Amino acid sequence: MQIRRIRPRTTVAGLGACAVLTLFAPLLSPTAATAAGAPAELYEGHVQVDRGQAADPQKFTGRVFDDANENSKLDDDEEGVAGVAVTNGVDVVQTDGQGVYELPVRENMTVSVTQPAGWQVPVDEDKVAQFSYNHLPEGSGDLEFGGIEPTGQTPKAVNFPMVESTASAKSDQNCPIAADTQAYDTTEMGYARDGAVGDLADREDYGACGVLLLGDNVGDDLSLNDELRDIYAQTNGPVRVAPGNHDQDYDAVDDSHALDTFRDQFGPSYFSYDVGKTHFVVLDSIDYEGKANGKKYKERITEEQLTWLANDLKNVPKNAQVVIATHAPIVTHTEVVVDNAKDFYDVIADYPNAVTVGGHTHTQENLIAGESREEWAAAGIEKLPNTQIVAGAVSGDWYSGGLNADGLPYSFTQDASEPGVLTLEFDGASRSERYTVRNESDDHQLLLGVNSPAWRDWAQKAQDWQDADKAGTAPEPVSERVVTRDDLKEGQTWLTSSFLAGTSDARVEVSFDGQAPKQSEHTQPGRGEALAKGWEFTDPYTASQNLRTSGNVGQSSSHLWRTEIPSNLDLGTHTAEVTGTDRYGRDFTQTVRFTVVEDEAQANSESQKLLRQDGFDVQMEKSSKDPQGLDSEEAQSARED
Repeated sequence: MQIRRIRPRTTVAGLGACAVLTLFAPLLSPTAATAAGAPAELYEGHVQVDRGQAADPQKFTGRVFDDANENSKLDDDEEGVAGVAVTNGVDVVQTDGQGVYELPVRENMTVSVTQPAGWQVPVDEDKVAQFSYNHLPEGSGDLEFGGIEPTGQTPKAVNFPMVESTASAKSDQNCPIAADTQAYDTTEMGYARDGAVGDLADREDYGACGVLLLGDNVGDDLSLNDELRDIYAQTNGPVRVAPGNHDQDYDAVDDSHALDTFRDQFGPSYFSYDVGKTHFVVLDSIDYEGKANGKKYKERITEEQLTWLANDLKNVPKNAQVVIATHAPIVTHTEVVVDNAKDFYDVIADYPNAVTVGGHTHTQENLIAGESREEWAAAGIEKLPNTQIVAGAVSGDWYSGGLNADGLPYSFTQDASEPGVLTLEFDGASRSERYTVRNESDDHQLLLGVNSPAWRDWAQKAQDWQDADKAGTAPEPVSERVVTRDDLKEGQTWLTSSFLAGTSDARVEVSFDGQAPKQSEHTQPGRGEALAKGWEFTDPYTASQNLRTSGNVGQSSSHLWRTEIPSNLDLGTHTAEVTGTDRYGRDFTQTVRFTVVEDEAQANSESQKLLRQDGFDVQMEKSSKDPQGLDSEEAQSARED
């Protein structure tokens, strides 16, 4: 882990990490943009502030300009950029022919610009996009992690630089979204760096769109924001950051100041930007209940944000591709998460191509428009009006479990996924997506196991042991790839397939020992049914590891398929070849071998042999690190469900 940089505050009032402000002279030379290794068209710079006296203190004004020489200063020969949206967090205006904007002043606001396609805003030394200015005349007051220093009165002008970009104008774009890095210490930050973040650093396919961090970027300790910046500075495009419930100033009096440190160090808590033909919106879906209530919050989008969203979308064609990213997802396959989901859906009702993307739950879900569930209907959502993607988690299951061959925690999630990053792919007017598992190729999309009566019996005993705080002797571990002849004859023994790219209209087929393939059953098809939950709807591969370590098993998944294993298989080892076809016609094939044995005694013996071969040594896993992340509210809630 790199040594943490202490970021000193400047002596000029109001200067913060989200916008390095200049009085009148540039702080960077034009050559700063050509730093070694910087992606094409990515340049280092900052927002320019003229601290002279405002002509009208109730009006906030400035220019959006073409920073042709990339010095972050509006020079006499540089032109304004017309038709760019600028906002004070409620009102949205567009710049005139000279790039000039004017907005009403609000007492506590972040003024930001919507980057148009074909342009690129500057980034700071860590590649965090610079497109905003905080206005908080009296500052945050005494917050543990600093908040915002007093900015003083309305400045004479705030000018937003940007440069032309052929890369951000292209209709073909790849846009990675990294949710829940959520490191509680430098060790976990190192796991992120060497895992999913390292994968992003190795990729060169997303430069113009950059990387969006989808909240819970750290785990309550905001002093880790510097380490977070360090590891994402290695990525190959601008970094934009959304807030989560673990990124709050929990000593703030109320929600209006709960993200002051975030705003100072990263930028607005909600904003928009355009890349290619896609309009991106980031919203804050965490409503903090205030210092008096501890760390409590509601998953809710404030009325102020909904008003801003309606104003922001007035500049967006109704048929455009729109991505609305929120830390807490609007829905999951188990429930409606955001309290005012109906109000939110009303605002975006005229945008049929809008897709919502969330994090927060440390699950990986792809729920398509038109699906229905009893749980949603009970909350007033009869049918899902827009596709909802839950982006998985960089941290997986909070960096839990034993260490794999790469020295990283297995961290299997409660819904049978692995740590990774979501990438949205745009090709003109169409969208697709993929989930890339940490340190794996894009083809790694299937996790396979055997769900038998004997395994389910073991799983319940292991869960009881977990619920008793691991008191007493743990149940003897079993391999999920061993099944007795009697269990096969009894029926209800399934080959399970956790298909990470799977939606309700995907297809999964299984061929046993080279025979004709059988079509698998989707356990959560989204046709109005209630949640299918229980050991019979569980992926035994990931659940087995979690039941021996973290205990975090949800007993349901939106991307689990199952196929009954033939009851007449002979004793010995058999092969199942599984092919998953996603909704875009992409095929993924994985093979698993499992063993049929005569009785329980042979099953125990074979299990121990397979566990050793697989590297899942029980003693190693028991002594592995138990991160603070497992004490978070999400993890505790998952255990109690």
